[in-house]
Amino acid sequence: MVTPFHADGQVDYDGLKNLLNYLIDGGVEYVVSLGTTGETATLTEDEKKKVWAFTAEAVAGRINLVAGIGGNNTAEVVKQVKQFDITGYDAILSASPAYNKPTQEGIYQHYKAIAEVAPLPLILYNVPSRTGSNINAETTVRLANDFKNIIGIKEASGNFDQFNQIMRDKPAGFLFISGDDPVTLPMMALGAVGVISVIGNALPRQTSDLIRLCLDSDFTAAQVPHGQLVDFTRLMFVEGSPAGVKTVLKYLGICGNTLRLPLVQVSDATAGKIIQETQKITQ
Repeated sequence: MVTPFHADGQVDYDGLKNLLNYLIDGGVEYVVSLGTTGETATLTEDEKKKVWAFTAEAVAGRINLVAGIGGNNTAEVVKQVKQFDITGYDAILSASPAYNKPTQEGIYQHYKAIAEVAPLPLILYNVPSRTGSNINAETTVRLANDFKNIIGIKEASGNFDQFNQIMRDKPAGFLFISGDDPVTLPMMALGAVGVISVIGNALPRQTSDLIRLCLDSDFTAAQVPHGQLVDFTRLMFVEGSPAGVKTVLKYLGICGNTLRLPLVQVSDATAGKIIQETQKITQ
């Protein structure tokens, strides 16, 4: 989920409640609170705790909840995970450390330290475009086999050779989840179980319908909504995420489009294209 902000940069809790209701009405099965799309890097620890608590209260058990807890200081992540109030939450999503560029052994030891203290099941998150390093297939499978509370991976490497290896070698029941909207359909053809989505913030019903067609193995039918979302998805990222989806959410009256620096709103030209594409899909 995005984190809505007022024009002065403070967290907009009314907007957050509107967003949650919009997503639930749109058929999503769980949401991630304070992942990358939530601009988590710009929130204080106190703000994070308040957003997590508010989200759990607003959802009131209607869907499952995942908390995004990650960072590049393993000791600090371990501390946050140990202190996390699990009330209302079902799992933790934790991105591989950014900036440090650890070795595969370093990545393994990072997640080992988290898994050993995690009060909830843990989902790995591989996003090399943001972290500067890749969790390779061998490390993913090693973690999946060694820690039963590591239940899945959000994979956003775009590397289909790596996807093939994970799907072949992972233990049964380990969740392979798309982390990259444009390639969700082909990833699900390989066996992915869904997507932790950016565009789903803006178009939850359309995204959910696409995923369910894939889960039913009706990939011919899924090609239709997938094709309808191609241009929309491209526009969501053309000037950075989550600026694109916040443009849509403001247009739809869900919440505002304020971001926290260093992120900024999309240009007027891009906003016009986004609104035009949104109208094409929703009307």
